[in-house]
Parts: sequence; C-alpha cells; structure tokens
Amino acid sequence: MSQDTVFALIGFAFAMSISPGPGNFLLLTSGVNFGFVRSLPLVLGISAGFLTMVFCVGIGLGQILNKAPIIYTLLKFVCAAYVFWLAVKIARSRSIGSSASDQMAQPISFIQAALFQLVNPKAWAVALIVTVSYTNPDNYLTSLVLMILLFAIVNLPSISVWAISGVALRLVLGEGRRIALFNLAMAILLVGSMIPVLLGSMD
Repeated sequence: MSQDTVFALIGFAFAMSISPGPGNFLLLTSGVNFGFVRSLPLVLGISAGFLTMVFCVGIGLGQILNKAPIIYTLLKFVCAAYVFWLAVKIARSRSIGSSASDQMAQPISFIQAALFQLVNPKAWAVALIVTVSYTNPDNYLTSLVLMILLFAIVNLPSISVWAISGVALRLVLGEGRRIALFNLAMAILLVGSMIPVLLGSMD
C-alpha cells in the first residue's frame, strides 16, 4: 500500500467513522444514558462488527451483492425495520438508565452491537466502497488485511467521540424531562439517518 493510499484511506476512514449515522447516534444516546464505561461494549461491538463485515465483503460477499441487487434491496428494508424498532425503544426511554422497567435500562451488549452492523446500511455502503477503492488487486488479501487494520486504528477513537460527547451531555440532560426529549430527538435522527440509504443504490 503506497503512502498516498494510506493517507487517503486515513482521511476516508475518519470521515466515515466520525460522520452521523445509525451507529453513532446509538453511541451518543448510550453515552448520555449509561456513561462511557457501560457504553464500551457498544463501541467495541460496532467497530468489530463493521471490520468483520469489511473482511466478508472483501473476500466475496460484495460480489454476491453486486450480482444479485435484489438481495441488497431486501437487506436495506430489513435494516430499516430493525433501526425503526431500536428508535421506538429509545423514544420510549424516559430516564437515565437506572429503572428496571425502562425500555433502555440496559446498554446494548458487544454481541448486539456487532450484529447491529449487519443491519446498518451505512456500514454496508462503506464496506462496499472501501474494499473496492483501497485494496491492491496484485496483492489483494494482504492489502485487504492491512486496510482493515488501518481502518480499525482510525475507527475506534473516532466513534468513541460520540459516546464521550454523550457523557458530556449527561449532567445537562439529567434534569426534568430533558433526557426524554433528548431520547426522542435521537430516535427521530436514527430513523432519519436511514432515508438517504433507502433512497440510494449500490452504484
């Protein structure tokens, strides 16, 4: 991998990791409701799930999706349904995660976060782009692994910013109905983040 490619990949990885999307809205919400330490499984799960997806796309899944676009279309609507379900859970949360009866009383686990990437349309789109744009056909597998490692180095701290930002908002939102309004706003943003992907295509 050339130096120019490395710098280009770092820029792309940072832009894609830090930009708003379903996963980052979940991280912000989790940071507010549970703090950073309890949100760590979500941070690690999102990153691990995404990087595993990139690897799977890189070794052939991406070609299957390109040859059978109907699968990609169906996947997008499954994604939308799951994200909408998560948004409803978030919108119904009324307090910072302490009540056993609260819909968001437990933070999302590592496994749940990793599996969430399977229904995260932004993650699929980025995985498809990055495996095509930043691998070397002459040394494909090695360049794929190096690309994933470099993406991981950039991705983890970048998405952590969203959870940390949630922690910073925690004291401000802990009074009155602020947390309920915040969770409702995050639920709306989570659903809204699906619209560009649902209207887009693989091309």
